[in-house]
Amino acid sequence: MKSNARVIDRGGAHHPLIELAVARLREFVREPEALFWAFVFPILMSIALAIAFPGGGGKPAVVAIEPGAGSAAMRRTLSATPGIMIRDVPPEGEARALREGEVHLLIVPTNPPTYRFDAARDESRIARLLVDDALKRAAGRTDPFTAREQPVQIAGSRYVDWLIPGIVGMNIMGTSMWGIGFSVVQTRMRKLLKRLLASPMRKREYLLAQVGGRLVFLAPEAGVPLVFGALVLGMPIQGSIATICIVCLVGALAFGGIGLLLASRARTFEAISGLMNLTMVPMWVLSGVFFSSTNFPQPVQPIIQALPLTALINALRAVVLEGSGVPGVARELAVLAAWGLASFGIALRFFRWR
Repeated sequence: MKSNARVIDRGGAHHPLIELAVARLREFVREPEALFWAFVFPILMSIALAIAFPGGGGKPAVVAIEPGAGSAAMRRTLSATPGIMIRDVPPEGEARALREGEVHLLIVPTNPPTYRFDAARDESRIARLLVDDALKRAAGRTDPFTAREQPVQIAGSRYVDWLIPGIVGMNIMGTSMWGIGFSVVQTRMRKLLKRLLASPMRKREYLLAQVGGRLVFLAPEAGVPLVFGALVLGMPIQGSIATICIVCLVGALAFGGIGLLLASRARTFEAISGLMNLTMVPMWVLSGVFFSSTNFPQPVQPIIQALPLTALINALRAVVLEGSGVPGVARELAVLAAWGLASFGIALRFFRWR
């Protein structure tokens, strides 16, 4: 076996690490579904959520008025009020319209009027205030003063601007963990790892090659959603491209290490799928991809802030939307580096060829 190793070392065209990384790269290119989830899906999700949450304060309060005495006068008053849109709802569909968010407020034309709304929804509370103010002004209320308004539009304040860095972080996590984990398990199921065991390749070279093969696509995976957001959706990019690249690289290495750890002993697709979902789904919910992680109670915030996806998303938003440099995201990079090093070290110890 030693003589074979020496022959391969002299006659091999490239280092085993390079050969394995290239092989993994070819596997990825030959998987159209992987290309779809890595590049097309983030753009489609960004477009859909940008349409659903346009931001900029342009979304009106949607109000329905029950038929009755005085409803026509209310309709005329509210139709002329900026920021309020009247929607007709059949009587049998009022409860469903409120539940589904089709209308934010239902007005019963009593004297005084009755407001039906879900107090747990911010848009419903806002609609209630707008309608109440408009109707009281129409009834002759005199305000003691009129406040001066100074509208301020902050770059990156739209929901879609806040969302896209979260999608980039989620994409890096998903492609790194799924791509590496499934590749290792698939190779193990095909008995190919047993053949690699007979080669002069070391365990760490194989594991590093899996991570290296994924890093080749890191630039387009992170760059495509950011470029699309900037050029099509008008998202500002305040920070430097170099800092964004550093954050994405450290994040991909961290999740690559986690993917290797989960796949180090798994022998079936069912096993690795369960482990992946068990690891990623809590971070999808807790780490602030679609809504701020600060919505969760304060006692669990230390745990949430220690999650790698939270660190990656916070770092991306700080760089993209606030213009932070590497020192400004040093804590987040340290959290990601700790996850990556610890996961790779444990995976190197527990990995089995069979």
